[in-house]
Amino acid sequence: MSVSAPQTVSREEKSEPLLVVDGLEVRFPLSQKQSLTAVDKVSFRLYPGETLGLVGESGCGKSSLGRAILQLIRPTAGRVWFLGQDLTRLSGGALRSMRRHMQIVFQDPRGSLNPRWQIGRIVEEPLRVHQLAQREERKKLARDMLTQVGLEESYAGQRPGQMSGGQQQRVGIARALVTRPKLIVCDEPVSSLDVSIQAQVVNLLQDLKERMGVAYLFIAHNLGVVRSLSDRVAVMYLGQFVETARSEQIFSRPLHPYTKGLLASVLRPELAAREQLEAAQRFTAGDVPSLLNPPQGCRYHPRCPYAQQRCREQSPALECASETEDHWVACHLWREIQARTKETYT
Repeated sequence: MSVSAPQTVSREEKSEPLLVVDGLEVRFPLSQKQSLTAVDKVSFRLYPGETLGLVGESGCGKSSLGRAILQLIRPTAGRVWFLGQDLTRLSGGALRSMRRHMQIVFQDPRGSLNPRWQIGRIVEEPLRVHQLAQREERKKLARDMLTQVGLEESYAGQRPGQMSGGQQQRVGIARALVTRPKLIVCDEPVSSLDVSIQAQVVNLLQDLKERMGVAYLFIAHNLGVVRSLSDRVAVMYLGQFVETARSEQIFSRPLHPYTKGLLASVLRPELAAREQLEAAQRFTAGDVPSLLNPPQGCRYHPRCPYAQQRCREQSPALECASETEDHWVACHLWREIQARTKETYT
């Protein structure tokens, strides 16, 4: 297996990666002459029991990346190695047999659950598809999983429409976990829920991670949620990773101007509203360019307050920014910016 993904873990890390994404591209053809590149040469590694938070503005390619990893949409180029197998070269039964080890929790729980089915059947279905148990054993496993996500067994006889949004999302999590997968892609799993319910679901995911050892690719807009759940964070902009690091490094020592802008946009009660608005606008002024016609050079340069001519002409590659090789940034000027700025975000 030959890959070029950044290591993004300490040199002392000894476990083999669970997931290796190497140069992944996703392009959607719009016509014979035009296509939209949603994911552009993305590479990273994910380790067993680890959570990688994936953040960025709407339309930057986060969900497309998650679906391409699971082969729900086929990548245009690149490789996805999972449990030592290249998923991009599997199809039919071979790919189906791998799906029991990788699952997804969708953003909209109501839309992802069959309204006609009882909850017990919804949670049982992956066991039936993968032929993991007989009928009575499937029922027992489904009820056991419902209790593990905080729902009483009696919910097995209800339908999704009889449940709240938070309860429906717990059902989606139970369905994803019932096959005991190694990887779950969480695609904005709490964004449609009330704040109080968000905290419950995040705590549930963290508890299940500790008990079951599952790894998460956690896609979200809410930086507070990402910070509380993630071991590492990847920041995505217009289809590309611009910074990856351990969670505490991203939130205390961001290096890319776009990352600084995202953090400056988070409401902080200790700052005056005008001061916070000015700080956020300094990094995020202007509209997000279209993926149909991304800027030349660094894709962030039209909105970057530090952009120079080099930024307009040359696209920066991810560069190691720490001796432990766990912080990577795609910016020509990150050293100069870091020396000139003293923002703190903790």
